[in-house]
This record gives sequence, structure tokens and C-alpha cells, in this order.
Amino acid sequence: MRSPVQEGLMLLVSAILGLGLAGCSRHPAGPAHAAEAGVPAGEIGSRLPDFSVKDLQGRSISSADLRGKVVLIDFWATWCEPCKREMPGYQKLLDSYGSRGFAVIGFKFDTMTDAEDPSQFAKKLGIRYPLAVAPDELKAQFGGILGLPTTLLFDRKGILRKKVIGFEYTDAFEAELKPLL
Repeated sequence: MRSPVQEGLMLLVSAILGLGLAGCSRHPAGPAHAAEAGVPAGEIGSRLPDFSVKDLQGRSISSADLRGKVVLIDFWATWCEPCKREMPGYQKLLDSYGSRGFAVIGFKFDTMTDAEDPSQFAKKLGIRYPLAVAPDELKAQFGGILGLPTTLLFDRKGILRKKVIGFEYTDAFEAELKPLL
């Protein structure tokens, strides 16, 4: 006859083994496999959504233009102080790695009144990568945007490899970016 403590330990060991085995499968759980399985938009392993918008200068930007490139998507706003700190770093990354197949697109949030003219804001920060207003449909295609800035890094196959909501140092994105080039 087992004591209550022994019974409890047996149940605990059984539960741990059961949970451990539940996570096993024949396929790796890496992001590339997850994308095949239909990971929800905006989650690591999801695909870059199809989109087509006009930038602040009226030029077309589409996901089709980004195929085969490593892509950083940045959701920002003129009133967002952390955005102002991040964006020049993304321009530097583009200057350094653009010739190796890296692209940056900035999508401006329009839920609040701009603190200043978006084109002047970008010029003052030295931003030359394409900037466009993010309509609600586009935000939804990226899984919804929960805070600003939100930055997403996609590999050459269009698979989301890194997502940060809030400020992140450029060095952290550069470390993730280099192996994808």
C-alpha cells in the first residue's frame, strides 16, 4: 500500500511525462515548418502578408517587390518617442545591408493626430526608406498591432523571424539580420 505522499509523487511524475511526450512530434517545430502549418499572422513563423499601398510620396509599395529579400517592417508614428530613436538605426542598417538584399518599410499609424508632418519628420531623422500610412486592413494582415513601435523581421522566404513590440536597439536587429542575408 502506498502512502498519500507516494501517490502524489506518482501522479506528479506521470503528469510530467505526459506533458513531455505531448510536445513530441515527427516534425521539427522550427519557424519554417510552422509557416507551412498556417501560423496566425504576426506570430513568429507566419508569412509576410500580401499588400500594396502608396508611400508618402505617392509611389507604390507592394509585398511582391520584396520577394527574395530580408525585410524589416516598422510600425511607427510621429508622436512615438521610441520610434524616433529606432528609425535612424533602421536607415543605417539599410545603408549597410541594402546591397545584399535587405529592405526596410515603415508603416505610419494614423490612429492619433500626427505631432508633425510625416514627410518632414522623416526628413529631419534622415529616413530615406519607403514610408506609408497603415490602413486598418493592413494592420490586421500583420496580426494586429498592439503597441508602437512594432518591428518585424522577415527572411528571404517571407517567414517572420523576429518581432518586437516596443523599443529595441538596432544591434539586436543587426544580429538577427546578418545570418538571414
